[in-house]
Amino acid sequence: MYNITFHFEQKGLNSVTLENIESGQSILEAALKNNIELHHNCGGVCACSTCHLYVEQGEQFIEELSDKEEDFIDRAVSPRLNSRLGCQCLLNDGSGHITVTIPDQSQFFGE
Repeated sequence: MYNITFHFEQKGLNSVTLENIESGQSILEAALKNNIELHHNCGGVCACSTCHLYVEQGEQFIEELSDKEEDFIDRAVSPRLNSRLGCQCLLNDGSGHITVTIPDQSQFFGE
């Protein structure tokens, strides 16, 4: 089981920690199941970059970066060395703590 802490760059959103998240699902799926909004225009199939996030801690607990994911990260706004797509961050078997930061998503939708 995993604990995942979400930090948000968007003003007015406080950090959230999810506990007892089962392996085999993506960080995107875990977020959506727990009412954390993480945009995913392509439906979570690695065909866009809207579920872009930064993995701050625990990258050893998720699937490695694929070439396809890397191509889409290059299209994301403000990519960093720790950029990933939430739909591609599948939780490996095991347990641990993962910390991610979700970039300000309001810039895409004028919220």
